[in-house]
Amino acid sequence: MSKNRNRNRARKADVEAADPVISAERHTPRTTRRIAGAAPTAVATPEETTDPPSPSVNSTVRGMPRIFLIGVGGAGLAYCIMFVQGLGSVIGPVFLALNLMVTAYPLHSWLVRHRVNRNISAIFTGLVVLLVLCAFFTTIGWAITQLVTSLPEYNKQFETLVNTVTERLASVGVTPDTMLKQIQQISPSSVIGVVTPLFANLSSGAGLLAVLFGVVFFMTMDTVSIDERLELARRYHPRFVGGLESFSSGVRRYWIVSSVFGIISAVLDVLALRWIGVPLAPVWGILAFLCNYIPNVGFFIGLVPPALLALLALGPGHALSVIAAYMVLNFVVQSLIMPRFTGQAVGITATLTFVSLLFWSWVLGVLGALLAIPATLLCKSLLVDADPEARWANALIASDPLTYETDDQKKTTPTKHR
Repeated sequence: MSKNRNRNRARKADVEAADPVISAERHTPRTTRRIAGAAPTAVATPEETTDPPSPSVNSTVRGMPRIFLIGVGGAGLAYCIMFVQGLGSVIGPVFLALNLMVTAYPLHSWLVRHRVNRNISAIFTGLVVLLVLCAFFTTIGWAITQLVTSLPEYNKQFETLVNTVTERLASVGVTPDTMLKQIQQISPSSVIGVVTPLFANLSSGAGLLAVLFGVVFFMTMDTVSIDERLELARRYHPRFVGGLESFSSGVRRYWIVSSVFGIISAVLDVLALRWIGVPLAPVWGILAFLCNYIPNVGFFIGLVPPALLALLALGPGHALSVIAAYMVLNFVVQSLIMPRFTGQAVGITATLTFVSLLFWSWVLGVLGALLAIPATLLCKSLLVDADPEARWANALIASDPLTYETDDQKKTTPTKHR
């Protein structure tokens, strides 16, 4: 029996040696045979498996999906912008309330560290935010009332100024009838018709106030457990939570710095206007404080009304004094004092700041001008700072390009650029 078995094994060995396909099939692992299929001729040789794909196939695979993704992404982005613009009356107040609660959150943390009950500290923090909102809207309402009652007194002076300007333009040979008609139609009364709805969107909008107070109330309830929620989310998405923390610290620093130095600038402007003798000095101080939150162009928006009123009520010399005082005070506060205490408080470049102002003002209206920088910081924190592969964009949009570098990148960065 053993001799017969040995003979059968020898015959099988001879057959396998004569047919290399059977030999390859026999010695192929089971996983390879399953993948290759039932036909033994489908086994690929090493030369076949290592051949690179043809350039035409490679370009088709890489090119078409990229173009498709760009098109779909652009269409989706446009739809999202239209969606946010349509719900601007809701999204704007909600985002403003979120900014205020984020800014006031260190007060809640400080109370908890000093052994105050979490519920009590959250309620106290929410009440502080509501008091700030009430004071803010009350002050704006008072300023609007002062403007509406005082500006009509300067109609005659304004008409005299317009006639003087038109006569001088005519003496030079500039007599565009359309422009002159439009200038003559401007008066303090017509300015009130433009200014009042502008401020009414922020002061007397019942819907805005309802949304703000409602969001602050419910965020106050969620503040009690926000730490535990963030820690739980960090286990699954640490980069996303890190982006939220980056946004919180950046927007908190922005609001605190802008508010403190806005108050300083407003007080100095009021003192300068009172010394010059410009009417409604407290109103222009409030306007200067509000315009401090508007990047780039806020200074000019806060300068034009008091300078124009000084021109009407006191003359060209006093108007020039107002312009000079505003420019000197703004330079001292914004360029000399503030950088010593805050450094780069905004966190984005000047160009991106201006583009953000234009974009968010178009999307969210007047409220978007106040929320332009916080909204941009939110997008930057979630889309750039939270993604290691996208942090290269900080070299183009961040005020300090090296702030968000990793340790490996910092080692390779020359020290002279740092």
